Amino acid sequence: MERKKILVTGGAGFIGGNFVQYMVDKYRQCDIYNLDLLTYAGDLTKHKHIETKENYYFVKADIAEREKIIALFEKEKFDYVVHFAAESHVDRSITDPGVFVQTNVVGTQVLLDASRAVDVTKFVHVSTDEVYGELDFDATTFFTEETPLQPNSPYSASKASSDLLVRSYHETYGLPVNITRCSNNYGPYHFPEKLIPLTISRVLKDQKVPVYGDGKNIRDWLHVIDHCAAIDLVLHEGVNGEVYNVGGHNERTNLEVVKTIIKLLGKAEELIEFVKDRLGHDKRYAIDPTKLENLGWKPSYTFETGISQTIQWYLDNKEWWEKIISGEYQNYFEKQYTL
Repeated sequence: MERKKILVTGGAGFIGGNFVQYMVDKYRQCDIYNLDLLTYAGDLTKHKHIETKENYYFVKADIAEREKIIALFEKEKFDYVVHFAAESHVDRSITDPGVFVQTNVVGTQVLLDASRAVDVTKFVHVSTDEVYGELDFDATTFFTEETPLQPNSPYSASKASSDLLVRSYHETYGLPVNITRCSNNYGPYHFPEKLIPLTISRVLKDQKVPVYGDGKNIRDWLHVIDHCAAIDLVLHEGVNGEVYNVGGHNERTNLEVVKTIIKLLGKAEELIEFVKDRLGHDKRYAIDPTKLENLGWKPSYTFETGISQTIQWYLDNKEWWEKIISGEYQNYFEKQYTL
């Protein structure tokens, strides 16, 4: 039986990186290709334990480089594509929107064209709940797959644009696709500019933790391994052309998340420092994952269990994140928060 080839774009990033490891370990009869440009958030050290496995391959490439991507697809004839590769940090999109359009929109279109050329069995586009805009603080309201797209940041606008491109390739060309839209992820290998790892790394060093505005913005937190399992299910069981929301039913204010981490690390809340709110800061995200649950998915992590394990992971892997927060990242932090 011929081995199936699965291409994972953005497999050196946070969610994509966890997904690559998940797939390499679970599907030993399949060849898993990790395609990544290795930008500032890309890191291959996380894959040291799978580098020698015979079903893992790495390709360094820019998804927006049409000729190179088309040639790669024609050579390898991928059966499945799981597309994570994206510029994903909202703050950076406010500073430089053009980079987000190039990667998230143009890059996605190149991948879609390449996938059409080799007749992939399934193209899964990993998106975000941020394309829906924001919810008010009414705890009975949730994003569903039918919620209109109303992105509020250049990042979410670029993701919404790529979502619509993916949909159009299904409707126009019959390309077998699914779109997943997830809530905020957390877990191992999360880049330190994001709220949870930022808080952990700074609290461990007794440094001030910046919290935007009054800290009352609400996010629905999803453990990255639960997200990987959801994408795996959609890849194999998702109905072509359908969108699936992936949420953890773990709503917390940003301030609650920060205080939880501080408490678990045995530090004082005096480390919290409120800073000027960011532009276009959405009030609340919350997902109704009923459609995905009906497909057979359920999250396995509670927030309490997941956050405790995540903190322990950062305690056990200081060498990984300390290397990242030195140098250029420190310059970015100081520019962004000016504490």
